Amino acid sequence: MRLRQKNRVRKRKTIPYNFGGKHQEYIRRCRDCTFNFAEGAVRAGKTIDNVYAFAHELKTTPDKIHLATGSTMANAKLNIGDANGFGLEWIFRGQSRWGQYKGNDCLYICGPATGNRTRIVIFAGGDNSGSFRKIRGNSYGMWIATEINLHHDTMIQEAFNRTLASKRRKIFWDLNPDHPKAPIYANYIDKYRDLNAEGKLLGGYNYEHFTIFDNATLTEERRQEIISQYEENSIWFIRDILGRRSIANGLIYTKFATLSAQADNPLKISVNKAKQMSERRELLGITIGVDFGGNGSGHGFVCSAPTVGYKKLVALASELHTDKEIDPDDLGELLVLFVKRMRQTYGRVTQIYCDSAEPVLIRGMRKAITQAGMGNIPVMYALKDRINDRIFAFTTLCNTGRFLYTDDCETLEDALRTAVWNPKFVGMDRLDDGTSDIDSLDAFEYSYEHDIKYYIETRS
Repeated sequence: MRLRQKNRVRKRKTIPYNFGGKHQEYIRRCRDCTFNFAEGAVRAGKTIDNVYAFAHELKTTPDKIHLATGSTMANAKLNIGDANGFGLEWIFRGQSRWGQYKGNDCLYICGPATGNRTRIVIFAGGDNSGSFRKIRGNSYGMWIATEINLHHDTMIQEAFNRTLASKRRKIFWDLNPDHPKAPIYANYIDKYRDLNAEGKLLGGYNYEHFTIFDNATLTEERRQEIISQYEENSIWFIRDILGRRSIANGLIYTKFATLSAQADNPLKISVNKAKQMSERRELLGITIGVDFGGNGSGHGFVCSAPTVGYKKLVALASELHTDKEIDPDDLGELLVLFVKRMRQTYGRVTQIYCDSAEPVLIRGMRKAITQAGMGNIPVMYALKDRINDRIFAFTTLCNTGRFLYTDDCETLEDALRTAVWNPKFVGMDRLDDGTSDIDSLDAFEYSYEHDIKYYIETRS
């Protein structure tokens, strides 16, 4: 159905766009890419970028029907259709009208901007497992989604499937930062990034990260007003203002997550600095903790050492091996390589503590260490004190400025940042559902738990 255009197109006002340089480059790349993902802080302008790029493609696309989704239909209409005067109905003012298409709310667009060809944008919500049923039955050309991380995965899969037959397939997503291991990253955004880097993703990948400082439409006065509502360097500041992926609710190590996300992280030191500490004998026994994976988890190695007098705990290095086919002999060889690397860097390894639940694997590791000519390093059972006691010990060290870690602790850093309490447990229980790296946490705790009483008794 075409809209009657005679004497209806009256452009009395120009939309006051003011795109910053980063936004302009992102929009330009949208022309050549199938996958376009804008992530970042609140009020960063990312949704407007996608709406503008989507509208530009609507003018020439050969496909008739397109899809616009939000967590709810109202959210999609508000942020994509209206968008405070920057949405589709404003871009195509005088050439569009709201209506219904096969029982779905939609925006009909037809006029000079589209060469008098009708284009239909169907609006739908996507936050629950049954949302996908609303978009079945149609094939869509392009798909624009706001707050994609709040969409149910069945909706995402259905929308992808519904665009496969399009003549000019384009996907536009925006989102605020989420849990670093959220499915939207693991299954889509970061996965496609890696495939693109490997040359395996066809169609083009366009990702940009925005902060509130990239939004040229905000006055400095308004920007500072927004910033003033947040406690500087809090988790909410890091996520909403700086636009970094983080967890805001249920964090166990809140202090660590906050400090480690700062540009000038006071907890992190270089490997070279830690090496110098070892050479000056500022580090006591250098210990390795080992946690064995099971049921899809990984094998974690973490090396740590106390400073003289147990004034501080220093994490020196960490590794996580997630290959499911690692046999006991291979695991022993991986440990040998890790021990050799620690000895080469820090001159010595004092002892190794392993998860006592796997005595067969521990015997294999003892054999591997001995055969490698390092039989003087004892391989012992981890103490495995109560998890909450270990958590209390670490939070005490971190909160009092008595914990440091090197830039060779990437897996441990990630594990500490993403550890959360189990929301289904009334008491205090660390969530172990694959969304955080429990293996590295356990290995780290095994490396220092024998000395917990000394850390707690010591005052900085």
